[in-house]
Amino acid sequence: MKLQQESPEVVVALARRRRRGRLAVVGTAAVLGAVVLLSIGTGPVGVPPGTVARILAAHLLPGEHEATWTAAQDQIVWSFRLPRVLMAVLVGASLAVVGALLQAIVRNPLADPYVLGASSGAALGAVGALALGASVPGLLVSGSAFGGAAVAGVIVYVLASRGGRIESLRLVLAGVALSYLFSAATGWITATADHGRLPGLLFFLLGSISSATWEMLTLPAIALVLGLAYALRRASHLDAAMTGDETAASLGVDMTRLRVEVLVVTAAMTGAVVAVAGGIGFVGMVVPHVCRLLVGASHRVLLPFATVAGALLVVLVDTVARTAASPREIPLGVVTALVGAPFFLWLLRTRPVGAER
Repeated sequence: MKLQQESPEVVVALARRRRRGRLAVVGTAAVLGAVVLLSIGTGPVGVPPGTVARILAAHLLPGEHEATWTAAQDQIVWSFRLPRVLMAVLVGASLAVVGALLQAIVRNPLADPYVLGASSGAALGAVGALALGASVPGLLVSGSAFGGAAVAGVIVYVLASRGGRIESLRLVLAGVALSYLFSAATGWITATADHGRLPGLLFFLLGSISSATWEMLTLPAIALVLGLAYALRRASHLDAAMTGDETAASLGVDMTRLRVEVLVVTAAMTGAVVAVAGGIGFVGMVVPHVCRLLVGASHRVLLPFATVAGALLVVLVDTVARTAASPREIPLGVVTALVGAPFFLWLLRTRPVGAER
């Protein structure tokens, strides 16, 4: 759907920006591939990148492969580290897509799953299930996370609705208030939980993918594919939403319907992430905003770039989290804040905010 007719000069400028955006996506994807190989080989038992590549080729490509690696290296790479790195890719990509969607419909670069209550709702559901004795991973935890995110979405929708329309400011205010409420309930459960479960609950709240397995990849992978497909299909509508409700309506975009759809999609994606990785903040806010500064606001370019950039960030952060204080592991959410916040502040200091337009 083409929302407006641009002048030839604007068309040329947009084409150049999209070309630069595609190059940025390809370049970042290449960097991600290299970082994935390095991350898989990094740990208490180091595995050279060449050996990692040969092990992966032996498992993924048909034909005979001469084994120049040990059985222990094969198990470390294929059974332990690869699922964890792939989980980092899925979590980072999902949070970036969620952040981009929410920032578009509320026209606020601070919007992310936490601001609109989805993460807090999912965390409350998952922590409640864990306190009752559920295991991670488990259907009860996943279902509870989905349910918590869905309940948060419904409540935010009801509170933000006025006269049959969803207002952006009310949406943010309702989400923030609900996030505080759910966080308080989560804190209550954590404070009153059995002492034996307390370390696991706290680690889950701060984010971790240390228990990632091949089976756990299915849920976030499906959520990411479906969510990204929806976002790309609605890219022109998201562009219009960034111009304001009145302008978007004049271009034929039903903003109330768009916001409802985005709330449903982001709640599902957030629930999937929280169910397998716990609460990981900052990624959904910073990555889309930084990507918008670098490649512009067109969502056909922004969404793929943010997806790859989010995956790259979380893979790097997880590598630091599991190696910086070895043999202990730092919660993932702690490292995302320590790494992301200074970079974001530096970028705001050195780049004008208007550069994203």
